[in-house]
Amino acid sequence: MKVGDVMSREVRTVQPGQRILEVASLMCLYRYHGLPVVDDAGQLVGVVAERDVLHSLFPTIDSLVAEGMHGVDLDRQLKTYNEVLERSVEELMTHSPISVDPQMHLLRAATVMVRHNFRRIPVTESGRLVGMLSLGDVHKAIFHANLTGALTR
Repeated sequence: MKVGDVMSREVRTVQPGQRILEVASLMCLYRYHGLPVVDDAGQLVGVVAERDVLHSLFPTIDSLVAEGMHGVDLDRQLKTYNEVLERSVEELMTHSPISVDPQMHLLRAATVMVRHNFRRIPVTESGRLVGMLSLGDVHKAIFHANLTGALTR
């Protein structure tokens, strides 16, 4: 069973120049936990996740070293969210993300996902985004194949 057999082909993407406000809106409205970032040619250039957006609210290591945790005003940190929303996707995204090939065996792709603690992973052919694979897709495909006896053929 191959990744291309079970991946989602309809993928919501964003571009590097978009504002985080647009991405955060998609995340909150549609419950996306992360979105692939593609250039104008459809090449995967990054992934932006909720953790990337929220990480911007955390105190920096330098401020923690200088002030200690007791000196950090967490309510003031929350107020910086509006500044985060004005930033670009490119500033916060993970560059050069890990992806899998549609011809990869499904369990090999699942191994990559588990090893990196991913719930979903981009699927690319020659760098171009062609789909997304989730652990749910993997489980559903294996479940269905076992129920129908497709694995015993």
